[in-house]
Amino acid sequence: MSMNLADAPAATELVLSAAEKAEVLADGLGLMGFGMGTVFVFLVILIIAMSLMSSFVTKFLPDAPVAPAKPIAQPGQGVDPQLLKVLAAAVKEHRASQK
Repeated sequence: MSMNLADAPAATELVLSAAEKAEVLADGLGLMGFGMGTVFVFLVILIIAMSLMSSFVTKFLPDAPVAPAKPIAQPGQGVDPQLLKVLAAAVKEHRASQK
């Protein structure tokens, strides 16, 4: 259904008075405040819930056992020669594929 120009409101009907502008602005500000308040309340509830879950987990679930750290290989300890050959071949192939 198309709209004719005769059906469109006159330009004078689109002009808002100062009181109507103030009312529209007040409605917009009220809606904005409600939305921002809702987000703020949601975030506060989220923070409280996360804090409670964190305290629950630390209180009732034990820490995972820590695996002993593997000693870092010292330069003088030597490295498996076959591993060095494989690494060198992989680096060479990667560099060749980049060209």
